[in-house]
Amino acid sequence: MILLVADINPVFSKIVILSMIIIVAGFIFSLLKQPSIISYIIVGILVGPHAFGFITDEALITDFGSLGLVLLLFFLGMELSLDSLIKNWRLAVIGTFLQIIISVLAIAAISSFFDLSFQKTIVFGFLISLSSTAVIIKVLETRSELTSQIGQKVIAILLAQDIIIVPMIISINYMSGDNPAIKDILLQIVGALIISGILGWVFYKKHIKLPFEKYILRDHELQVFMAFIFCFGFAMLTAFFHLSAALGAFVAGILVSSAKSTQWMHDSLHAFRIMFVAMFFVSIGMMLDLTFLKENIWVVVFLVFLVLLTNNIINMGVFRLFKSPTCTSIYGGALLAQIGEFSFIIGATAHINGIINDSEYQVIISAITLSLFVSPLWISLIHRIFKKQLDACEL
Repeated sequence: MILLVADINPVFSKIVILSMIIIVAGFIFSLLKQPSIISYIIVGILVGPHAFGFITDEALITDFGSLGLVLLLFFLGMELSLDSLIKNWRLAVIGTFLQIIISVLAIAAISSFFDLSFQKTIVFGFLISLSSTAVIIKVLETRSELTSQIGQKVIAILLAQDIIIVPMIISINYMSGDNPAIKDILLQIVGALIISGILGWVFYKKHIKLPFEKYILRDHELQVFMAFIFCFGFAMLTAFFHLSAALGAFVAGILVSSAKSTQWMHDSLHAFRIMFVAMFFVSIGMMLDLTFLKENIWVVVFLVFLVLLTNNIINMGVFRLFKSPTCTSIYGGALLAQIGEFSFIIGATAHINGIINDSEYQVIISAITLSLFVSPLWISLIHRIFKKQLDACEL
């Protein structure tokens, strides 16, 4: 049967045209020596429903973006050392709690000027305390710093933040009077125990063997499916237990790394990763309402600058508290300065539960998107300002 042009699914044409726009934008920004993340977000703004409206099905691109985040964490798990992560557990756990507490206190200090309720103070504190896994990993990859000391420390904190988002959401539900079911809480506890058990087993065994590995190595098609099963299977497992799907993918990556099977897994999924990660940043750009941003541009810009500066100082202080050199602390603070993609979930949860109104929710979306957009530029700016100190120390 011949496929006629009229029979072509419109989704196919939109993905093809979107890919072409990404290529053009990426080429322009590479000439300007700017990170690809920025070009992806700009493409999302232009093609989204608030600009030219080329793509109105936001759910489709958002779903693709979610796959990208899962793949990103899967590859991260394959590339990182479990020993190094365990070594940095104090920084990750205590440092993350300090970030949240200080962020909430910082919002509380200015709450009287903006007439913020106790619930809003907690929500905004939660919002600014989370950093962007996707942006930071991309920046570290570009700078070849994933396995550096500061890279390992920053990633340990990011993983702790991915875990802490669950109790954050539960806290917001409690504040709105919508208490979570006992069944959901028990599921999360069981899921956390299972993940801890898997990581403990991998740490104890040092080297594991994947099932049917001898046969899989002979067949590239089987390799692709096995890679998908590991990545998205573990993501489904943690999602079932109401934990982060990205966390499950990260654990799967650690298992693959322990099995010394990273090369064929990498080769099988790398192309999918590039595409879906790009879609993730495109989906971020699509959320930005240009009309609202235009009307409130100076408020949003001021808030983003204030958040970047505050987070930079807070995280720099956390690194210094754990004996990191001043130079790496400054850089680590810059890496963690932006508001993360999971803050969208915090904002949406607070909005659904009536803690924040429509206008405040739009400010949150605009501030997070702009924060993600300028984050690579902020990191480069801090790197240039402190270039001599950073060049003199081991990152």
